[in-house]
Amino acid sequence: MADTSCKVVIFAGGFGTRLKEETEFRPKPMIKIGGKPIIWHIMKIYSHYGYNDFIVAGGYKVEQIKEYFLNFVALNNDFTIDLASNKLELLSKNKEKMKVAIIDTGLKTMTGGRLKRLRKYIGNNTFMATYGDGVADVNINELIKFHRRHKKYATVTGVHPSSRWGELNIKENLVVDFKEKPQVKDSYINGGFFVFEPQIFNYIEADHICLEREPLQRLSEEGHLAIFKHDGFWKCMDTYKDMNELSKLWERGEAKWKIWE
Repeated sequence: MADTSCKVVIFAGGFGTRLKEETEFRPKPMIKIGGKPIIWHIMKIYSHYGYNDFIVAGGYKVEQIKEYFLNFVALNNDFTIDLASNKLELLSKNKEKMKVAIIDTGLKTMTGGRLKRLRKYIGNNTFMATYGDGVADVNINELIKFHRRHKKYATVTGVHPSSRWGELNIKENLVVDFKEKPQVKDSYINGGFFVFEPQIFNYIEADHICLEREPLQRLSEEGHLAIFKHDGFWKCMDTYKDMNELSKLWERGEAKWKIWE
């Protein structure tokens, strides 16, 4: 059973400069994959495991995120509207159970600072956090169990990055196997999908603090940072090419992060 008191923070305030073709017009979490913003895909992963209480840490073009969720029910369901009384009647059942808080955490605030600004909304409970541009088939229930079992202040999900180049398996001057951009199996990188205890806030001073630098570095030095190793699918939409790759996976029915029905 999911601990419904465990909120999920989604970092959604960055400029997304490496995806300027799209982020010039919209915040990166609002870029669509298969007709839905990638932030929706991320939320669906958590929702599948029963975690439906989200806090979106907005910044750059946050008004577009607000507009999307303000109009979410109308955009995703058939309806009849009485223009005289402004009364809306849904013609299809809204299946989403999500509760979404959208907080403007500043235009230039760093990830640690954004988290610090959310403290009053998070409270003193264990909570999760992830980036608004990465999808994976992470088992969230197993992640939470791992975190509670190790009793650390923070757990990061370690993932295998994709190689920038194709991998050649060679035998006697012949290529016996060719893999285009395979995952690197002997190393892990920060894949987001964090679990935090409230003590994390003691490691963040102000807006200029980048979560991935001083806070996580200090936690690791003090033995308070665990790693949940995820060997399955993970993909970050960092560039225009990444966006196209995710879109193609969705179109072909090969989106491994789609764990919901």
